[in-house]
This record gives sequence, C-alpha cells and structure tokens, in this order.
Amino acid sequence: MTTAEQLHRGILQLGIDLPVDAEDRLGDYLGLLAKWNRIYNLTAVRDENRMVTQHLLDSLSVLPHLGKVATLADIGSGAGLPGIPLAIARPEMTVALVEANQKKTSFLQQAKIELKLDNVSIYCVRVEDFKPVSLFDAVTSRAFSELALFVSMAGHLLAPGGRLLAMKGIHPQAEIEQLPAGWHAPRSIPLAVPELAAQRHLVVIEKVV
Repeated sequence: MTTAEQLHRGILQLGIDLPVDAEDRLGDYLGLLAKWNRIYNLTAVRDENRMVTQHLLDSLSVLPHLGKVATLADIGSGAGLPGIPLAIARPEMTVALVEANQKKTSFLQQAKIELKLDNVSIYCVRVEDFKPVSLFDAVTSRAFSELALFVSMAGHLLAPGGRLLAMKGIHPQAEIEQLPAGWHAPRSIPLAVPELAAQRHLVVIEKVV
C-alpha cells in the first residue's frame, strides 16, 4: 500500500473532514520530513508507512477534540507534530510552532515555505521564555514527559478559558494527581489511531475556576 492510500484510509477511519487539498499537502509534508530526516534525525521513525501512522494519523486524531480553537501553540514541536498536520487540516486556525532546537526550526521554516503554510508561525525559543504578543486558545504537546512540567512551563501561554492538550500514551492517572494547585484535568480522551495498537490519550488540562 502506498503512503497516500494508507493516509486516505486512515483519514476515513478517523471520520474527519479535511479541505480538498489537505491529503496532498500532508503527503508533501511526509516527503519533506522523510528527506530531511535522513540528514537531521528529526524523528526516530524511518519508515514512511510508520510515519503515516505514528505521526500524521496520530496528530490528526486530536482534530475532533479541538472544538472552536482559533489559535493554537504546539510546544516542543520538533518536526512539527502535531502542529503542521493540524495547521493543514484547519487552515483558518493560527498555529505557532515553538521549538528550541535550531536544526529542527530550520526544517520547520522550510516546511512553512514549501507547503505555503500561511497560518503557521515558528519560534526558536525555549517554551518557558516564549512571550507571545497574544495568548492562545489551546496549547498542545507530544513532547513533555510529565503533565506537571507541561503546566509549569506552558500554562502562561493560555488565554482566559484556554486549555492545555497533552498527547499521552496510557491514561496517566498518577501524573494527573500531581498537577499543580489551581489546575485540573476534567477529561482524558482515548484516541483511536488507525493501525496503531498502542494506547493513546488526549489529556485536557484547565485552570480551576
């Protein structure tokens, strides 16, 4: 099966509606990622079919749970995951990719240019030092090992009523119980990623009101 066929089948299984050109642009992103990965080691996943599952479909599985998010920050974005797939899927949404590694931000800049991602901005800065002009409706990450660390380093980026969206593997009950005072996780949503046997969860974290 080609990566394009695999991606199309996975999108159908996720039950998500994408813009007309989104699948082609996701394919172009995949090709760019695979090309740069051979030199810059952007991801440990080398096989492009596995990239479709573990990177593209995994990122897109968040889409139904974004709601009416107009501004999104992807913290520790790395190779642009989940930020770039979400930006392609939601061209009306403004996406900030925050990544401290210079080589990875060089790739992100190239991806922005080649894929014509007009709704994407890239910041080469540590998340705790990131001081945006405007705060975000949602802040997401696949990179933080601990939820408490995610909250302490990225909580300042949320607009009033905003949500932190942490992509995790198994349901992290112990981490949820260790959230800092003033924060809670009202939902942990199981994500069904096509062709991925491993457990995935989206933990929604909010300020206590």
